[in-house]
Amino acid sequence: MLFGRRISDAARMILTVLMPVLLILPGAASNEPSAEIENGFRLMYNLNFSQAEREFSAFEQQHQDNPMGPVSVAADLLFSEFQRLGVLEGQFYENDSAFAARKKLTADPVVRDRFNQALTQAEKLAHERLAKDSTDHDALFALTLASGLRSDYLAMIEKRNLASLHHAKQAEVYGNQLLAIHPDCYDAHLASGVSRYLTGSLSAPLRWIVRLGGANPDKQGGIKELQLTAERGVLLAPFARILLAIAYVRDKDKTRALQELDTLRQQFPGNRLFAREIAELDK
Repeated sequence: MLFGRRISDAARMILTVLMPVLLILPGAASNEPSAEIENGFRLMYNLNFSQAEREFSAFEQQHQDNPMGPVSVAADLLFSEFQRLGVLEGQFYENDSAFAARKKLTADPVVRDRFNQALTQAEKLAHERLAKDSTDHDALFALTLASGLRSDYLAMIEKRNLASLHHAKQAEVYGNQLLAIHPDCYDAHLASGVSRYLTGSLSAPLRWIVRLGGANPDKQGGIKELQLTAERGVLLAPFARILLAIAYVRDKDKTRALQELDTLRQQFPGNRLFAREIAELDK
């Protein structure tokens, strides 16, 4: 008993000394998304946008200085517009000519304004936190997400491809800053994965031009980063699988596209899009 008590006392003393250090180390448990944010993203992928927004709003009320609240609201608003406009249907991206021929979509002006306001608020809060701590995980992640969401809106809804590439590159910059400090944030690989894939899919002359602008066009490298997010990410793993399914459809790799879509169908039974896309590919 005495020996056991000594071990217990020693352990208690070690914990007392180390606990304050553990709490401030980069990559500590605080880097994990909160329950409200994680639940909200799961609801969003299941197309339950109103309930997802309630989760994000609850987080905002409890953490008014955290940019993850408003940037998550913006993600929910964008996905709701994608669903309304049919943006994520795979046939839309079967080849370059189909993508180039897509029409500029009619955005909901109320949603657009709320989307931009949420992103502006997220960016403001993120920069305020970074001014105090340049390694702040949530601030860098929120900026990565905000730039990526702006890029998605510009490309998929407003058909402003060059402006979209600018924000995709900015998302990659923030994502790389985050990974340099928090290499276990696999969600951050999505930003550079998208940027490398998109620029790597351009024609040779355009790839040369964007490389002069600091981009790193690498289609296969982009695919590998999306695969890493899909396998090890948390909030963005399903979105990475959606993008991989689209990429595989474009590459005529039906088997791998079906694998990604089937995984998504099982994870999010409330989202009928995945079953429809599987049925379309099976034809």
